[in-house]
Amino acid sequence: MDDSRTQIFTTQNLTKIYESGEVEVRALDGVDMTLYRGEMSVLLGPSGSGKSTFLNILGGLDQPSLGSVTFKDLDLGKCNERQLTRYRRDHVGFVFQFYNLIPSLSALENVALVTEVSKNPMRAEDALAMVDLTDRASHFPAQLSGGEQQRVAIARAIAKRPEVLLCDEPTGALDSKTGIVVLNALQRVNEELGTTTVIITHNAGIQKIAHRVLFFKDGKIEREDVNENRIRPEEVIW
Repeated sequence: MDDSRTQIFTTQNLTKIYESGEVEVRALDGVDMTLYRGEMSVLLGPSGSGKSTFLNILGGLDQPSLGSVTFKDLDLGKCNERQLTRYRRDHVGFVFQFYNLIPSLSALENVALVTEVSKNPMRAEDALAMVDLTDRASHFPAQLSGGEQQRVAIARAIAKRPEVLLCDEPTGALDSKTGIVVLNALQRVNEELGTTTVIITHNAGIQKIAHRVLFFKDGKIEREDVNENRIRPEEVIW
């Protein structure tokens, strides 16, 4: 990527240590990385390699044991819980493998919940339109397929116009056909809103839709690849 672009995240010697009795587990072990505005990155690696810990620290859900992580000029490692809550509310959208929708609310109402606490939200109707769910706005989660529920979750995440969209296995519970629809939604958000997007996946085929691929192993970034020729989600081999 062009390093003259705007830096969104910068990590230096990012380390996360968990203690279990007398045993120390280094979930992250000195990660140095820069992510840029408008970039879509995919994180690959085996379970336990540090991907989710890295994503959680970027999202302000966890803090490093050592090293630093900054969002633009904000040092997340030095923020208190109140500051991290404000950071998550104002800047970050999350999409997880499981949709976490409220069963008693319609698709539109699930999305609207976020717009009520955001500074500059888009209309809930517009967020659903971005993921091609206008005709399902009045349906409840139980009336939606898994892929439709995931797209509602994406609409909810983007309705507050976040600068950052963090996705942990967003297609992990979906079949290939439905997963492609979800990836199309994520790619559209990235391209039209310029949202810096980070996706954790175990599906190596998905890496080809990203600008950059980060390979994690043993708490470190083993290597990174830049995709000069990205493909569309329809071309992903599952």
